[in-house]
Amino acid sequence: QVQLVESGGGLVQAGGSLRLSCAASGGTFSRYVIGWFRRAPGKEREFVAGISWKGGATYYSDSVEGRFTISRDNAKNMVYLQMNSLKPEDTAVYYCAADLVRLGNHPDYDYWGQGTQVTVSS
Repeated sequence: QVQLVESGGGLVQAGGSLRLSCAASGGTFSRYVIGWFRRAPGKEREFVAGISWKGGATYYSDSVEGRFTISRDNAKNMVYLQMNSLKPEDTAVYYCAADLVRLGNHPDYDYWGQGTQVTVSS
């Protein structure tokens, strides 16, 4: 079983940047694809970005394409989400999730972290 812990959230002004981290433990990290999701107040959970087992393939939602970058370091069991040009509508709790099989935007990831709050002020 994989445990995921997100960090790096906080309060930032519009146009600023944050880098979220997701630390994994308890499993062979390179066997899992990773997704970042977010949930804004009053809204459903939304896919943000995903990365394949070795990082060769990445996927982004239209709303973050060109502003966010997902990456992973399998030697450190870490996944990162670099968020640039942040907008107030990016305000949400951000979650990382791991899945053995299926990459990308789907709700059935095997393991989820507890989330980290990102707040973007205007």
